[in-house]
Amino acid sequence: MKTILSLCCALAFASTTLAADKSDAEKTAEDQKALQGDWIPIKAELAGQPFPDAVLKTISLKLTKNDYDVLVAGHPDKGTWSIDPTAKPKGMKVVGVKGPNAGKTFPAIYEISGDTLRICYDLSGAKRPAEFKTKPDTKLYLVTYKRKKKDAAAPQSPPPSSN
Repeated sequence: MKTILSLCCALAFASTTLAADKSDAEKTAEDQKALQGDWIPIKAELAGQPFPDAVLKTISLKLTKNDYDVLVAGHPDKGTWSIDPTAKPKGMKVVGVKGPNAGKTFPAIYEISGDTLRICYDLSGAKRPAEFKTKPDTKLYLVTYKRKKKDAAAPQSPPPSSN
């Protein structure tokens, strides 16, 4: 009886461990999917200083698979990104490939809730931020994005009648 009980405990432990691993993979897949799309910044600050609305209106972000495309005042910046949703707070790594950030790596944290995405980047490349906050004399960049809504399809006229 003790052997059966020990075996059951061991199997239960193994199942729990495998379920936790699968859960991490599922979290990554869920967040990966949720992050895909076009994003527009609604609020941003660098080193404790807010960005003016006029500047925000010149910025757009597109996340596709593990690639990003940013436009700032018409100037493109392209690269890759990866996430670690098991980190607390959730972690992100952004690597510039083409444009002003080519060859640079930016550790970041992120949170996503519905159509709102917040990312805090360390533009110095030193280390992942610990919180969603910027401070003077740092290169911390905090931005809140809203998912860009797809334009509603233009109303279609009814098909011509065959009378």
